[in-house]
Amino acid sequence: MKTRTLPLLALRQQMVYPTTSVFFEVSRKQSLKALEEAINNNDDIFLVNQIDPSVEKPGREDLYDVGIIARIVQMVKAGQNVLRVFVEGKLRARILDSRTAGEGMMYATILPFEPDHFPENPEEETALIRLLEDHLESYSRKNPGVFSVQLQKAVDERKLYPLINEIANELPFEIEKKQQILEESDVRKQAEMLLITLEEETSIVEIRNNIAARVKKNVDKNQRDYVLREQQKVIREELGEADFESEADEYEAKVEELKAGKEVKEKIRKEIRKFRTVPPMAAESTVMKNYIETMLEMPWNKATRDHKDLNRAIRILDEDHYGLEKVKERVIDYLAVRTLTKNADTPILCLAGPPGTGKTSIARSIARALGRKYGRISLGGGRDEAEIRGHRKTYVGSMPGRIAEGIRQAGVKNPLMLLDEIDKTSSDYKGDTASALLEVLDGEQNCNFRDHYLEVPLDLSEVLFIATANDLSTIARPLLDRMEIIELSSYTENEKYHIAQDYLIEKQRKASGIHEDQIHMEDDVILTVIRSYTREAGVRELERKIGLIMHKVARKIVEGATKVEVKVEDLEEMLGIPPYDEDDKAASAEVGIVRGLAWTAVGGDTLSIEVNIMPGSGKVVLTGRMGDVMKESAQIGRSYIRSIADRFEIDEEFFEKHDIHLHIPEGAVPKDGPSAGITMALAMLSAITGKPVRGDIAMTGEITLRGRVLPVGGLKEKLLAAKNAGMKEVIVPARNKKNVLELSDEITGGMEFTYADSMDTVMERAFAG
Repeated sequence: MKTRTLPLLALRQQMVYPTTSVFFEVSRKQSLKALEEAINNNDDIFLVNQIDPSVEKPGREDLYDVGIIARIVQMVKAGQNVLRVFVEGKLRARILDSRTAGEGMMYATILPFEPDHFPENPEEETALIRLLEDHLESYSRKNPGVFSVQLQKAVDERKLYPLINEIANELPFEIEKKQQILEESDVRKQAEMLLITLEEETSIVEIRNNIAARVKKNVDKNQRDYVLREQQKVIREELGEADFESEADEYEAKVEELKAGKEVKEKIRKEIRKFRTVPPMAAESTVMKNYIETMLEMPWNKATRDHKDLNRAIRILDEDHYGLEKVKERVIDYLAVRTLTKNADTPILCLAGPPGTGKTSIARSIARALGRKYGRISLGGGRDEAEIRGHRKTYVGSMPGRIAEGIRQAGVKNPLMLLDEIDKTSSDYKGDTASALLEVLDGEQNCNFRDHYLEVPLDLSEVLFIATANDLSTIARPLLDRMEIIELSSYTENEKYHIAQDYLIEKQRKASGIHEDQIHMEDDVILTVIRSYTREAGVRELERKIGLIMHKVARKIVEGATKVEVKVEDLEEMLGIPPYDEDDKAASAEVGIVRGLAWTAVGGDTLSIEVNIMPGSGKVVLTGRMGDVMKESAQIGRSYIRSIADRFEIDEEFFEKHDIHLHIPEGAVPKDGPSAGITMALAMLSAITGKPVRGDIAMTGEITLRGRVLPVGGLKEKLLAAKNAGMKEVIVPARNKKNVLELSDEITGGMEFTYADSMDTVMERAFAG
């Protein structure tokens, strides 16, 4: 075909195909000029699309190579400088050259080209037409209203080429795909391209419709929920229940502000949704309300920062407590590790010792030194597992366990938690408290502690647990294994004196409302109170006695005294007759009476073991509320004496014709332990042989059948008891020598020590004369 030169009009996102009619609007000057030139010539114009529709004054490089020769059928003025043009597509043509005329208008030299490669026979054309109709029908089902009059007419005519042009012209494909179909001269390829495009567009429309349906469903649901919620709000206001709904909204707002993990927040939101549906008068409403408020009050991710100043911690511990060097050293070591590492393992400490030795108060001081919140849980008498793990929240009155409740009250997730009297837990049919504590005090497990009430994991790994106990023997072994034991021994007389001077007097003076210049107390007063009015391992009774003195002083001040002098001679008037007499400590040598040393949960004590021999049938009578271990020690001692009877010229028939009665005074006090073996054996031997035992000697140690002396524990408390009783010499097992050497001169001073490895040494030192 011959080339032609026609005015060029650049289209933006508007495609025209042969045999199709199209309306479009023109407003650009160069486009209006092209229309004017076309009308002046022969009404034909060359239409071609811009590659980038945003270009306002396109050049040749901004246009596709292939366009359409169209005949201008009609032009109507649609506004100022705007023409609405109706054209009919005639032939496709390719741009060979172009030039620019006045006002930016372009002329294009083009080469028209006809379609080729039509179907070879009518059957192939029919097949392609039917395929196009099927795909068009499938597309129209997903996208209703797609059929225009022109498209329906092309379908009814059942001619392949016009049908391809009309479908490509009418359907809203991307302009790039439409341009590809326009540029293709092979009619069969055009049909295939259109089939592929229809398939893709059908899938896209289906996906779009699915998304739109889901969006509409969500929007409809939100609108429906909003309407129902507004209706519910009005109904509640009419019933006087508006506050109930506002509470749920308030809880929702608090959840958004809560510093907690995703699991916790989702659990609370779930309960709030249930709370909205339950009538406010129902019992479940109160249960849900309590649960939601508890969960919102828990400090899930709120923590305090530890003070890492070692000097400050040392100063605070020294201010609050005299002595207790091991405890202080352990706390300072922990602080040092925390200073070097951010995530040091939190230790689980157990302060073990007699009552009144400062276990509870030092835990409070540790919290102050670390800058942590302080919480205390008393475990004494606890026998219900729910006290630790909490109750199920399915009934009225349920509550979280004492661990979770303690953390809630502390307000942070890393408080110092004191587990007081951990040795006094017990068990019954409701569960074992000690077993429930195993998970709490296990550093490998407590990061996901499950409280039955909370129903979500509670991280206890950052809590500093400190337990207190009087007697470690009553604590379950698995529980004991999870704790680091720090023993607080009995106080010496000097320690008690300093504690009284530095802490107790000041505390009781302020508690009684006495000013410092209203009282003067001689130093000997405190020493006399310690020696004559108290006999304890700790300082609790000493504090009471000081408190009584302060009460008497307060009375005199109220009666008119300006300053009260407290002297030793005033103590009997203030405190009564001294219960302990220093002059009667050491008794004289006697037959069948031996002073033993014992450790108890309240400190050391001396035991006067008495033995009487009487005619009988060879029985051994044991009285004084002894435990199984002490009873066995008595039997071992008797067997040992029988084995050495020849050395003391004791007739074998003696044991068959005499009964041995061994008694430990203060029989109402239960006592047990392996440390009285040598004492009982020596008392029986003294009673049988008639040899007196020195009254100024005390002893401790276990005996074997062969007379060997075995080591014992609790030496500090035992030696303090011996010192208070005025003993001049103490016999201890030879293997305990290293323990004695570790003690201060304040405890061991004034006493002689004999280290015995057999009963021979004990008998040699203990028998008088």
